[in-house]
Amino acid sequence: MSYNGLAEARRRLRLDAGSTAGVVRGPPDSCWLPTTCYKTERLTKNFIDDMNYYEASLAAYKKNHGVYTTASKMPLESKDDLSTAYTPGIAEPCRQIAADPSLVYELTMKGNSVVVVSDGSAILGLGNIGPLAGLPVMEGKSVLYKKYANVDAIPLVLASQEVDEIIEAIRMIAPTFGGIHLEDIAAPACFEVERRLSAMLDIPVMHDDQHATAIVTLAGLINALKVVGKNIGEVKIVINGAGAAGLAIVKLLLAAGAKHQVVLDSKGIIAVGREGMNSDKDEFAKIINVEGRTGTLAEAMAGADVFIGVSKPGLVSVEMVKSMNEKSIVFALANPEPEILPSLAAEGGAAVIATGRSDFPNQINNVLVFPGLFRGLLDSRVKTLTDEMRLAAAQAIAELVQNPTADKIVPAITEVNPAPFVAAAIAKLKV
Repeated sequence: MSYNGLAEARRRLRLDAGSTAGVVRGPPDSCWLPTTCYKTERLTKNFIDDMNYYEASLAAYKKNHGVYTTASKMPLESKDDLSTAYTPGIAEPCRQIAADPSLVYELTMKGNSVVVVSDGSAILGLGNIGPLAGLPVMEGKSVLYKKYANVDAIPLVLASQEVDEIIEAIRMIAPTFGGIHLEDIAAPACFEVERRLSAMLDIPVMHDDQHATAIVTLAGLINALKVVGKNIGEVKIVINGAGAAGLAIVKLLLAAGAKHQVVLDSKGIIAVGREGMNSDKDEFAKIINVEGRTGTLAEAMAGADVFIGVSKPGLVSVEMVKSMNEKSIVFALANPEPEILPSLAAEGGAAVIATGRSDFPNQINNVLVFPGLFRGLLDSRVKTLTDEMRLAAAQAIAELVQNPTADKIVPAITEVNPAPFVAAAIAKLKV
């Protein structure tokens, strides 16, 4: 990755010294890019301080050769230690597992491990930068697993973006792990990869960009609807973005009881037979758009109660928000710059506003989900992540905010660790 963005930001800073130009920080698993600061109280000093996260991250990764490491669970100080941890003693666990393969969960790392795997095709907001450049993200995700759920996660990147090769590579390494965490694999390939792996493996497979995003979005929406006094089965929901995250959100909201959803991609409202459709979009269009309605984002948002954006910056205007129903909800989740800034959404009359960024209230962040989700899946030793589990996870996160307000619809990871609560919710569903 080049640092042209940082150089450009510094150039802007020199040109606009003393102005309100600045940068905003995204969530722990997002990229950090310059944008314009619309808060007049945020001055040049904040710009410099925040931009230092580029340099701080680079320096930390260089000094430590990444953020990830491995460690022994046993002492390795004496001859007896070595003979117990390795040969000749190691032969006995091998014999036991050979006689009863289920013992692998008790005698090895398998029962507490996931692999965080990517092909590098959709890394953060950086796009298809390849597997090597995506490796820092896989490391970062892995240490979050350990920090919040004590799950041993292994970062892995693949030297292929071909669906069949990705599936075969993961299939062959799957016996090592208790679960598969797919990360930053571009749509539509991600759908097929997850479907086929889930069908062939006896361990859970989850594409984080789909399911963790959908779960935390639903958690936020549950509480946002409480704040405005509306019911999920009655509101009109507009979802802008029909990729991995967008379609997963549609599916989970359907399971949660949403009856009125409109989904758009870059060409407008998705509808069977429309230009630019694919099989995955067709599947959902048949369910939520039976009349074959088409139109623009502005047309879709008129009279809507909820907007959820998982798309690109700046696509929503103040006028679009004004066209929504009273007490509207706006989730502008594009990162690092949202579809509309919170200040502008508020100007348009939105009652509850959320983004994916840490510098505004109501950060919708996947880290609230994936550590606890896999903690629960591993502990319950279930094969498949179901809609029932996704709904339970969303409800568990939502309930951590006992008295939701317009500025507090989801917990902050720095205030409470949702992982134990999400894991417990999954465990309750074990048959």
